[in-house]
Amino acid sequence: MSDARTLRRSRVVYSINVEDIQKSAEELIGRDLKSDEIRLVENTLGDYINWFDAISRAIDDVGIESELEEEVD
Repeated sequence: MSDARTLRRSRVVYSINVEDIQKSAEELIGRDLKSDEIRLVENTLGDYINWFDAISRAIDDVGIESELEEEVD
């Protein structure tokens, strides 16, 4: 595995494509979305994903240790 400093900062780590949206739509509403409906979903999808919490949970799940000092009472 390469060091994080050597990775391009603009590299896409996760993405959702139209096929993902259509599979979900089929499951949820029983049909594919029309083009204009896909654009509506696409424009609002990011509003429903708490990226910080998702990244935080992933870091915890894979067991990456913190280097921050914990406060002692």
